[in-house]
Amino acid sequence: MKILVLSASTIGKTTQTAMEAVFSTLKNQYGDEHQIKYINLQEKEMIFSDGRNYLDYPGDTGEVVQAIMASDVLVLGTPIFQASIPASLKNIFDLLPQNALQFKTVSMVATAGSEKHFLIPEIQLKPILSYMKANIVPNYVFLLDTEIIGNEITSDDVYFRIDTLIEDTMVLAETYQEIWRKQEENYGF
Repeated sequence: MKILVLSASTIGKTTQTAMEAVFSTLKNQYGDEHQIKYINLQEKEMIFSDGRNYLDYPGDTGEVVQAIMASDVLVLGTPIFQASIPASLKNIFDLLPQNALQFKTVSMVATAGSEKHFLIPEIQLKPILSYMKANIVPNYVFLLDTEIIGNEITSDDVYFRIDTLIEDTMVLAETYQEIWRKQEENYGF
């Protein structure tokens, strides 16, 4: 399977640090069996969506959206700004076609400065992902910026939650892949 870890923040280190931990864990546990790629939007020059086909976007924008479309598994990392997802992540969704996440398993990591924002993935991200036909991992990792000092996660509990999320993501993805494979075989083409 092709697995994409996407840090969807264009500023700060908290989401980047969390997603680097996710990427590292995935590489260590599944790197021999699967293709795993990490994209950090801080390193990309993204164009705002203007309604054209995702294949028509040049440069970094084209690279990011095509990587998403080619993936089987997407692990999204997002900060919570002003009790909402950031514009950089909303732009990613706007760049993609409506059914872009169909047959993809998607899990989430959210970082925030306040524990009051722990439901933002539930009330904002999950409906968007559902609309785009993603198979959503029910649980997600939510962590506060106080759980990261410098570029280091300081809580063993965060590492445990990341490990659990990765395990749940891979079990769900592999299960869906097997179901779809069997369904395709039934068509007899």
